Amino acid sequence: MLNSVFKIVYLVEFVIISIVRQAYTSRYRKLEIFRGRTKPVDLALLALIGLGMLTPLVYVFSDVLEFADYPLPDWVGWLGAIFFAVAIWLLWRSHADLGRNWTPTLGLRDEHRLVTDGVYRFIRHPMYAAHLLWGVAQAMMLHNWIAGFSLIVLVVPQYLLRVGDEEQMMVEEYGQAYRDYMQRTGRIIPRFGIPLTHS
Repeated sequence: MLNSVFKIVYLVEFVIISIVRQAYTSRYRKLEIFRGRTKPVDLALLALIGLGMLTPLVYVFSDVLEFADYPLPDWVGWLGAIFFAVAIWLLWRSHADLGRNWTPTLGLRDEHRLVTDGVYRFIRHPMYAAHLLWGVAQAMMLHNWIAGFSLIVLVVPQYLLRVGDEEQMMVEEYGQAYRDYMQRTGRIIPRFGIPLTHS
């Protein structure tokens, strides 16, 4: 019974996060990128992540994947719902704070500026954090080896492959200003004013 409830809650949150992402994607996709660094592997991972986001819908609307179900305590599912809600907020907030500086692929826009306020005051890559949190929440809410883990197993490689290139691009563009920013913020875990040297 609760498995069905978690499917419904997941679907509602999935619709909300999809609306948030689509609103900003359609708004900024047409803006010119003057320096792109997207690699073929990055585009392939983006396509696979899209598939990883759609696999849970197969699970929600059919019983095709039920052979891969496994049991978890109910509290894990509810905690996952909370994590998903936080991921939605974080994705919305990071898009709102980044504004027209956001690009769907690795690159810089004309008149790009370094954003260090809002949620970016504490964390350099809140969108990656939101997607990782979404992936964890999905595994907690959908107790299925395929549908539950279909996002996290793709988001982690994308993060590992892309974040270093992204930070190198920002260092080349903003120099010491970005290095200083790196010293006072965490990559995906907030650093609340603690000046550590490693993220």
